[in-house]
Amino acid sequence: MKLDILAIGAHPDDVELSCSGTIAKEVDNGKQVGILDLTRGELGTRGTPEIRDQEAKNAAEILGVVTRENLKFRDGFFINDEKHQLEIIKILRKYRPEIILCNAIDDRHIDHGKGSKLVSDACFLSGLRKIETTYNGTLQEAWRPKHVYHYIQWKNITPDFVVDISGYMDKKIKSVEAYESQFYDANSKEPSTPISSKNFLDSIAYRAADLGRIIGVKHAEGFTVERSVAVDSIFNLI
Repeated sequence: MKLDILAIGAHPDDVELSCSGTIAKEVDNGKQVGILDLTRGELGTRGTPEIRDQEAKNAAEILGVVTRENLKFRDGFFINDEKHQLEIIKILRKYRPEIILCNAIDDRHIDHGKGSKLVSDACFLSGLRKIETTYNGTLQEAWRPKHVYHYIQWKNITPDFVVDISGYMDKKIKSVEAYESQFYDANSKEPSTPISSKNFLDSIAYRAADLGRIIGVKHAEGFTVERSVAVDSIFNLI
C-alpha cells in the first residue's frame, strides 16, 4: 500500500490534537493517509497503554485513515540513534509516503522535539540506497518523502504555512475525544494533568479559530517547514 501522507506522532493523540483536520480533509480529497505512533504513551498519568491502543484505533476510524501502526518505542526514553532510525526507515520504505507530518520542532514534552528530529533524520536516511532494510524477508528499495512538515503542539510556534480546515473541526474534535482517558471529563477520578483541563480541550477549537482568522477562514492548522515551500503559481495562494 502506497500512502500520500504519513502522519507520525511520538504518542497516540499527538496527531489528532495537531493535524487531524488536515488529515480528514485530505482523506475526503481521496488521498491515502496513514498514522504511525512511535510509543504507546505508557508513561501517561491517566489511563493505560491498553486503553490508549483502543482509543487510537477508534480515532483512526473516525478520521478514515487506511492504516495505523505503533513502533512501541519507550515512552520518554527513546533516542535518535541508528536502531530507532532504522525502524522508521522500514515504515517509510513500506508505505512510500509523499508527505510526512510529524511532531513540533520544539515543545513542552521532551518526546515531541526528540520525535521531530528522529523522524526528520530517518526521512533523509531512508533515501540512501546503501542503507539496507528488509520487510517480510524482502529487501526494501530506498525511499525519501518529498516533504516533511512539522505540526504545532503545546507551544505557540509561528507557522510557516497554515491549512484551511473549515468544515472539519467537528471531525477533529471527535478524533480527540476518542481519547476519553486523557482529556477533560468532569466525572473522572483520575489525577489532573495539563491536558485534562477544560481549558486545554477548549483551546483546540480557539487555536484553530485563531489560525483561521489569520488567513480569513473559520479554522486552520499550522505547520513549520525544513525548507522553502514552493508553488506553481502565486495565484495558488489563498
